Amino acid sequence: MAKPEQEARERIDALLSDAGWCVQDAAKVNLAAGRGVAVREFPLVRGHGFADYLLYVDGKAAGVIEAKKEGETLTGVELQATKYSEGVPATVPAHFRPLPFLYQSTGIETRFTNEFDPDPRSRRVFSFHKPETHAAWLAMAAADAPATDLAAEAGTARKPPTLRTRLQRLPPLITTGLWPAQIRAVNNLERSLADDRPRAVIQMATGSGKTFTAISSIYRLIKFADARRVLFLVDRGNLGRQALREFQSYTTPDDGRKFTELYNVQLLTSNKLDPVARVVITTIQRLYSMLQGKDLDPELEEASQFDQGAGLIHEPAPVGYNPAIPVESFDFVFTDECHRSIYNLWRQVLEYFDAYLIGMTATPSKQTLGFFNQNLVMEYTHEQAVADGVNVGFDVYRIRTQITEQGSTVEAGLFVDKRDRESRRVRWEKLDEDLQYDADALDRRVVSIDQIRTVIRTFKAKLLTEIFPGRTEVPKTLIYAKDDSHADDIVQIVREEFGKGNEFAQKITYKTGTARIVTKKVGPDGREVEEVTYKSSGVKPEDLLQSFRNSYNPRIVVTVDMIATGTDIRPLEAVMFMRAVRSRNFFEQMKGRGVRVINPTDLIAVTPDAQAKTGFMIVDCVGVCEQELTDSRPLERNPTVPLEKLLQAVAFGSTDADILSSLAGRLARLDLRLGPPERKALAEAAGGLTLKDLTGRLVQAIDPDQQIEAARAALTREGEASAEPTTEQVTHAAEQLMREAVVPIATNPALRQRLIALKQQFDQTIDALSKDTVIEAAFSAAAKEKAKGLVESFEQFIREHKDEITALQVLYSQPYAKRLRFADIKALAEVIQAPPRQWTSERLWKAYETLDRTKVRGSGGQLLSDIVSLVRFALHHDSALVPYADQVEERFESWLAQQETHGRRFTDEQRQWLELIRDHMAGSLRIEMDDFDFTPFAQRGGAGKAVRVFGAELRALLDELNEALAA
Repeated sequence: MAKPEQEARERIDALLSDAGWCVQDAAKVNLAAGRGVAVREFPLVRGHGFADYLLYVDGKAAGVIEAKKEGETLTGVELQATKYSEGVPATVPAHFRPLPFLYQSTGIETRFTNEFDPDPRSRRVFSFHKPETHAAWLAMAAADAPATDLAAEAGTARKPPTLRTRLQRLPPLITTGLWPAQIRAVNNLERSLADDRPRAVIQMATGSGKTFTAISSIYRLIKFADARRVLFLVDRGNLGRQALREFQSYTTPDDGRKFTELYNVQLLTSNKLDPVARVVITTIQRLYSMLQGKDLDPELEEASQFDQGAGLIHEPAPVGYNPAIPVESFDFVFTDECHRSIYNLWRQVLEYFDAYLIGMTATPSKQTLGFFNQNLVMEYTHEQAVADGVNVGFDVYRIRTQITEQGSTVEAGLFVDKRDRESRRVRWEKLDEDLQYDADALDRRVVSIDQIRTVIRTFKAKLLTEIFPGRTEVPKTLIYAKDDSHADDIVQIVREEFGKGNEFAQKITYKTGTARIVTKKVGPDGREVEEVTYKSSGVKPEDLLQSFRNSYNPRIVVTVDMIATGTDIRPLEAVMFMRAVRSRNFFEQMKGRGVRVINPTDLIAVTPDAQAKTGFMIVDCVGVCEQELTDSRPLERNPTVPLEKLLQAVAFGSTDADILSSLAGRLARLDLRLGPPERKALAEAAGGLTLKDLTGRLVQAIDPDQQIEAARAALTREGEASAEPTTEQVTHAAEQLMREAVVPIATNPALRQRLIALKQQFDQTIDALSKDTVIEAAFSAAAKEKAKGLVESFEQFIREHKDEITALQVLYSQPYAKRLRFADIKALAEVIQAPPRQWTSERLWKAYETLDRTKVRGSGGQLLSDIVSLVRFALHHDSALVPYADQVEERFESWLAQQETHGRRFTDEQRQWLELIRDHMAGSLRIEMDDFDFTPFAQRGGAGKAVRVFGAELRALLDELNEALAA
């Protein structure tokens, strides 16, 4: 048996060869054999011994390798490599002395130090750098270094500028176009890089411009640090395409040109890197496949594999060195939504490259922070983003029903519908015994039609009265369903309950095959019109969402998780949960779809009665805002883990015993439910293997006794039948057994799809008999507490500033010493909207309404003048909170009645002018003669016409109206 030291040398030889080095013995050296030659056991000057490997680049010595056996720590032998680098004989040509490139390796672990760096520090690398990379570094050093070598002027020689040197010399950031939070994020990241911290994570709230921040940083790293290539990783295809569009639209702050006019940006759609690309965008799934040397089905890029099951994998197929994609391919790796990408399968991809790792997420978990060495360079929460006006806040409206929380019972002897989950074919069946089901069985084993209907009916009843009072249009609403079948049921019931057609409510999931695409164009008459086209092939998620974002319909979209993360839907005002979520990260991402800001013009274009998006509403129908959430998504060794996710995990290379055990149990249960025709069809798809065969292979592979026997058999084949296998040998045999056991499933996509189809074809019971009842439909306790805090802060602000702000001085005094002017309330609005308060009339109105609807009338906060109503109500001058325009309307009607009582009559034309004056005062508080020069009076003849209509009494009439109608 080979000694550990020899085994290490063999592994190192293989790694060097893979990286393009010619490995030779000192006695048989041939420096012309290749650009890079690694010479074993090279003799050094007296006192320096033999270098385990001396690295030649273009015929001159450039570096050394200190080899150690597996298991030895490497930081303790760095001085040995330094000793080698200083002991190269003077007769040996060298690029620089001491040699600059130092490695320590066991063949399992490798560390590298670049002595050209300003403060040389060893770092772990996946494998050795290619000779061409060393040559490039040497050429750069030679072009900049003094004519003499490093040894000639020890302690005084200036080191050539490496990447790490350049990171310490970045110029000040040009802040044009950046939010304050983005400025902090870029500056903090650059400080971290200048300190040579290999990993960093940026936490920025959803919608606060993480991608723009990343591009701003990447631009500077390429231009000023001369980064050769940057990798931008995403975990689903639509996020990659979205990132490409942002690179294309990014205007550089100093040059003024677009990013893509200066640097090539490649969005990977095949397995070939563009050699001239400075930025490469790809899904982490594709890059993993490329490193494995395999092609990737493009469909697998459209779903986040974390959500689809890769998060279950504990021991995936390892990534090996791929000469086509060397470890030095990228200097920086930016990974979007890194809370998903770091886990299990994907962390191998991140750690493959000799690059700085920068993670970006709105929801870092403990695992995320741990992976990035607790180096949180930026923390910008949703609450901070709301305070800065970058996000909007939210409230929670809770809908609770009896069946949602407790399930129901259908008595034996009654007929129920049985629906095939795959074909959705329905048949009648008489119950032989009572059907009892709990909340967990809802919409999976049993579908309660009235439970869905009760929730949707309650939502409709409260939508325009309590949730969005005063509105007439259904706000853009996103409903999260449990699965595709559940989404179908919800869409049908939403259409029925709202009395609307197909365009009003639509399902958008990964099974949606056709996209309705609405494009706005200018018609022949100059007006904007919508042009509708349909796309049925190559449909991407962004195609399906295009209408939801940009046109009036659909008003309500139902999804499962396709719109859960990284998807920009700015007009969204309501997020409704009809499914539970156990992961805190996933819930925050789903909730985050509603936080994005939108300018009023764009919002009104799709929701005509919405004046502005000042917040969004979470409609919680399952208690998701109240339950305990977890930071991670561990595999549960029980039937709650979907078969589809277990199969996906195996397809991605998992040989974890938990997964194989769960999969074996699932297949065994499935086999019990199959009839002869299904078993026959499945065997054909599996190449003759039955489900029992597949299950047996999995069970044997995870059996400890079988694993020990396999290790013994391996020793026997090697001629060591009498030896007892070591723990390492048993582990190796176990891995081999498990890898062989999953081959029939992992390499057969058609079989996996067939297994999923068989699992889904079994029936759901449709409970159309149980009657659901509403337990509660109201704002949540947390929402009321938040509203209470806002109201108390507002009323305290009024008390503290009543002597400083003109509008408050006027409203505080009774009777009023003087009348309010529009400029006064505008100044007050600007003060309360400024940081740190960030209050708007609409937010304050909603807070009072949340606390006590009985004291709030109508939908206010949309006109600037409504701040008058808010202050008067806060001061208890008014017993009810009423929109200012409604108060003006009431006073106007009262004034008219008084005039008629006193015999004063107005002509129809005068009435029309009086109503215009009333409407003007509802928004501007007062009416003056100068106001007749503006809309809407100017269109009717202006001040001259007003004088002709009312004659000499016009000025007195205006004073009278200002007295009667104004606050």
